Amino acid sequence: MNRGIKGLHRLAATLTALSMAVMLAGCTSQSSAATTTNATATATARSEETSTAATTASASAAPSDSSSAETTAEASTSASGTVELVDQSFKIGIMQLVEHNALDAAKQGFVDGLAALGIVEGQNLTIDFENAQNDQSNAQTIAQQFAADTDIDLVLAIATPVAQAAVNAITDRPILVTAVTDPAASGLVESNDAPGGNLTGTSDLNPVKEQMQLLTELVPDAKTVGIMYSSSEANSEVQAKLAETEAQALGLETEIFTASASNEIQQVVESAVGKVDALYIPTDNTFASSMAIVGQVAEEAKLPVIAGEENMMEAGALATVSLDYYKLGQQTADMAYEILVNGKDPATMPIEYQSDPVLAINQDFADAIGLTIPDSILAEVGK
Repeated sequence: MNRGIKGLHRLAATLTALSMAVMLAGCTSQSSAATTTNATATATARSEETSTAATTASASAAPSDSSSAETTAEASTSASGTVELVDQSFKIGIMQLVEHNALDAAKQGFVDGLAALGIVEGQNLTIDFENAQNDQSNAQTIAQQFAADTDIDLVLAIATPVAQAAVNAITDRPILVTAVTDPAASGLVESNDAPGGNLTGTSDLNPVKEQMQLLTELVPDAKTVGIMYSSSEANSEVQAKLAETEAQALGLETEIFTASASNEIQQVVESAVGKVDALYIPTDNTFASSMAIVGQVAEEAKLPVIAGEENMMEAGALATVSLDYYKLGQQTADMAYEILVNGKDPATMPIEYQSDPVLAINQDFADAIGLTIPDSILAEVGK
C-alpha cells in the first residue's frame, strides 16, 4: 500500500473532520499531561514529521500498491477533502488487556484512523469495547462473547494475552492485533511474514538495542542492569531475552526480576535496590499499569530506569527510545479498512511494524535521582 498517499489522505481528512472525530470517537489524549522537559520537543518533532510526510508524499519511493491506496482515498474522501462515509455498516469488537496510556493510545488511534477513512463510530460503525482488567479468565470470557456475537465483523485485540484468548475462541471472522510484540513467538500466527490464519495486525516490538545503548550513555559507570518484567506475559519474555542479549553484548552483567501480578511490583523493585546499577523494563502491561510505584521506589533509591515506551517513562522512568502507540493504532486501522472494505485476507497480510521511534527523557526523574543528562543526548530528544 502506498503509505505516502495514505499519509496525505489521512492528514487532509483529519484536519477537516477533526470536530466530528472528537465528538463521535470520544477522542482522548494520547498520553497524560507532559511532565517531562522533552514533551513539547517530541510533539513538535512528530508534527513536523507528519507535515513532511504530507508535502513529500508524491515523491515517496517506498514500494507499494498504489491502486489500492487510490481506492481507499476515493472511498473515504470527497473532492472537497471532507470525510465521506463508507457505504457499509460494521460492528467491531475491541478487547483490551488493561487500561494504561500506551494501550489506550493504540485503541484511540485505531478508532480515529477508521474515522479518517470513512468508518465512523455512531454512524456506520458500532464498537463493543471490553476491558479484561489484566485477568486472563476475563479475556477468555470476552473472547467467547465476541465469538457468539454473529453481528461482529472484526475483532481487535490489544495486547498479547487477549490476542491469545481471541485466536483460541474466534475462527470464523478476522482478528487484528496491536501492541503485540511477536505474534509468531506467541503462537498467534504461523509466521509474521505469512500469518496463514484469520489473524494479523501490528507489532510493538521495541528498539531494544537502541534502548540498551541509551542506558550505557546515561549511566556510563553501570556494571549490572536489572531486567524486570511480568512472568505471565509471553511478549515480555521475548523482550527480556532480547534485552539480556543486547546488554551482554555491551559488556553489562544482567540480573532478572519478575512479578506475576501488580501487587508484587513494589516488593520486586525494592528487591533490586543495591543489586543493580540501573533497571530496564520492556513494554510489559503489568508493569506499565504500575509505573508510578516503580518510579517512587527508584527515585528514593536513586536508581535509573529505562522504560520500553514513552508513556511508561512519563509515569516513572528516566528515558526511552519509544514507539508511538497512537500511530500504531492508526496503522492497524489501515489494515482493518483493507479487510472490511477491500476484502483482503488476514492470512496473506504480513504483521506490520513501526519504524520511527523517538528519544524521550524525563527530566523530572533525572533531577530526582541527581543525574545530569549530557547535552549530546538532550539535543537528540524527539528525534
